[in-house]
Amino acid sequence: MRPAVFLDRDGTLIEHVHHLRRAEDVALVAGAAAAVSALAQAGYACVVITNQSVLGRGLLDQAELDRIHRRMGSLLAAGDARLDGIYVSPHVPTTSDQSVIEHPDRKPGPGLLLRAGAELDLDLGRSYMIGDSLSDLLAGENAGCRESILVLTGYGAATKQKQGNRFKSAPSIVEAAQMILGEN
Repeated sequence: MRPAVFLDRDGTLIEHVHHLRRAEDVALVAGAAAAVSALAQAGYACVVITNQSVLGRGLLDQAELDRIHRRMGSLLAAGDARLDGIYVSPHVPTTSDQSVIEHPDRKPGPGLLLRAGAELDLDLGRSYMIGDSLSDLLAGENAGCRESILVLTGYGAATKQKQGNRFKSAPSIVEAAQMILGEN
């Protein structure tokens, strides 16, 4: 079993676009490909865990979501990086409280991380979650990950303002990856 770094998609790996619906709007956060590549070279599986209520709301269909993920993969590949998996929750939230588990697969629920762990033979206790929202960080905690790290990109700065120092934070995925690699 190998460890993983679970990555939120919007605001962590790619630039945040509210209700992203077009592949043309996908842009990596600066340094994201290098960070993913470094983590993979160190033996970590890199897996995206993303809430995509745009599917459940009917604002996006599966074909366009696949195009978005192909574009993200192409941008990563151009930087010599790749993902080991992408896990998506289409469930629409009914509350704005990011600490409430409304469905096991919707972050902060641990369902997608647990599924990825089982399917990809991952050691969750040696794994990390990187994200820009409370729901990301709690999903990592709820799945039994070693640690969750808040990035200050996307919604991260606002999340830090509300959460204080409850979670380690890093300016971006680049520094979060450096923190992980420095601990091991």
